[in-house]
Order: sequence, then C-alpha cells, then structure tokens
Amino acid sequence: MEGMDSTKIMKEAVREAQKTMRAGLGGPFGAAIIDTDGKLYVASNTVLGSKDPTAHAEVNAIRKACKAKGTHDLTGCVLYTTCFPCPMCLSACIWANIKEIHYGSTPEDAGKIGFRDDYIYKFIKGDCKDEHVLVLSQRERETTMPLFEEYDKNGQQRY
Repeated sequence: MEGMDSTKIMKEAVREAQKTMRAGLGGPFGAAIIDTDGKLYVASNTVLGSKDPTAHAEVNAIRKACKAKGTHDLTGCVLYTTCFPCPMCLSACIWANIKEIHYGSTPEDAGKIGFRDDYIYKFIKGDCKDEHVLVLSQRERETTMPLFEEYDKNGQQRY
C-alpha cells in the first residue's frame, strides 16, 4: 500500500481490532504487517471467537502474510501492533524473521485491564519455577533425540 505511513498502518490495525473486539471475538489487539512491496496484511485477536488461545493478532497477521506470500519467511517485513507483543507473539515474529516491530500500548497497559502479558514476562524471568502456573520437567530425552539426530543427518532446512 504505497504511501502508507506508520500512523495509517497502526490505524488499520486498530480498525481491525475494533471489529473483532466489538463483535466479542477477541481483545483490543490488532496487527498489520507491511512487506517490502508495500502490501499490507491486517489481522486481529480472535481468541474468543475461534476458541484458540494462539489466535493473537500478531500470530494471525503472520499466518495471513505467510499464506498469501507462500512462505514461512517474512524477512524484510515490518509488524505494527496495538500492544507490545506477548512472549508467544515475539517468538512467532522471531521465527518468521520479522526484525522490526512497532507497538502502541505496553504490557502494563494490558495488565491494567486484566491481560497477563506482563505476568508471563515475569514468569519467564523467574526461570519458570512457579508450580502454581506451570510445571516443566524433562523426560524421555533418549526417546526424542533420534528425531533431532535424523533431522540433522538429513541436512534438512533450518528455520
């Protein structure tokens, strides 16, 4: 979308978030990805409507852009999002090779209205030891390692 400045792109993300938020399909989260050709891919949070906890705006926008572009690699694309991405969304951006993110609100802003983004960051920093939230334990490494060894041996694509 030639001539799109950051304000216009962010407003597209806000508009998309308003649609699904007002329909009760998700929270106040929208995202827009602009690629190197100026093509815009806009999505919003649809967690409630899809009954999918991974249906965050950023993840939905990444899925949309990847599908349209026929790739898993969004190198050169820029993400605009209405709120600082949660850990899952940041990870998805890194996996997609998005190296530039512009955000509106903060995790603290989301926390003030009941979202747990900031808590999750604190949980990760605490080395995931809060057993009331999540228990992580390693088991059966000898069962899983052959998968990794086979993948490495076959020289398959890394991503």
